[in-house]
Amino acid sequence: MVKIMPGRQGQTILQVGLTAVFVGYLMVWLPGPGAGLSFLGIELGEWVKFMGVGLERNFFYLPPITLALMLVTLTLLWGNGRWQSWAMRGLALLISWQAFPAIEDITGPARHEYVPRVQWIALVLLAIVVVAILSWAVKLETRQWLCWLLLMVLGLIGAIQPTQVYLQIRPNVAQLLGVSIGYGWGLILNGVGHLLIAGVSVWQIGQIVGKKRSTPAR
Repeated sequence: MVKIMPGRQGQTILQVGLTAVFVGYLMVWLPGPGAGLSFLGIELGEWVKFMGVGLERNFFYLPPITLALMLVTLTLLWGNGRWQSWAMRGLALLISWQAFPAIEDITGPARHEYVPRVQWIALVLLAIVVVAILSWAVKLETRQWLCWLLLMVLGLIGAIQPTQVYLQIRPNVAQLLGVSIGYGWGLILNGVGHLLIAGVSVWQIGQIVGKKRSTPAR
């Protein structure tokens, strides 16, 4: 029988990955030449809105969404009967609100630029409902497959998309400020954290596949 959760080492890597994503979002992503020109992940999306990035700047708000969705997805392994499942889902919803725009932005003339972030938060709420239904209606083996597959996809999306947009705006920022711009620890932690979670997920999928192949047919 395949373990519901990975071993102690796998659980530790998951915890480190999730923590890295959360902490990284609140650390410097763009290390400018001074404190006033160094921006956290949570600040970067607003600062670059005048640089012609367009709606792609919303990807700087993706980490709290992918983190929230990963927390919700993990509760597929726990089911609905544990209070920890509902506490995790509630925490996920709170984390996703880090991406919520200011009221004046979503009611202003450029509100279409902020709609994706509101939709992402709504997606987290929908995911909570769907996961609760699946935890009740679907057998554990299927939920295991779904959990690790979704975590792998979310890990890759969370690592690639924000980094890709950062690489896109980095030359423009360097030209604007007249200095070389590097990579902040927040950006690095976000990428590493998401990739750790994707890696554990791939390992778990491999374990499930290997277990099935080694189980003799009846």
